[in-house]
Amino acid sequence: MSDSDGSEKRRFPRTPLSILVQYRFNTFEDFLAEYSVNLSMGGIFIRTDEPREEGSVIYLQFTLADGSRLIEGMGRVVRVNPPGVKGRVAGMGVEFVNFDDESMALVEEILASRQAKKN
Repeated sequence: MSDSDGSEKRRFPRTPLSILVQYRFNTFEDFLAEYSVNLSMGGIFIRTDEPREEGSVIYLQFTLADGSRLIEGMGRVVRVNPPGVKGRVAGMGVEFVNFDDESMALVEEILASRQAKKN
């Protein structure tokens, strides 16, 4: 997995995480579903061969592994890796822009849990 180009600009460390993320771009579209590559307190990288343009605003939803709690909010596409570029995972980096405190607390819980498993 090599989506690390531009890592010097990151404000938050990335934690590898493959979780099913549902997202949509406006209220008239059905949800799409793809897997994440990594997660941080600032955003998520979603693996997809059909990334949206940088600046696109999307609505995200994902759940804890046990399916018990929903994390949801608005994000902005801040980075795009087009498909077919050797050595890079196709997809889009999405910055969290409007997540409530409960959702951000759950993101923090996921990250802490993953970090504890690494140690």
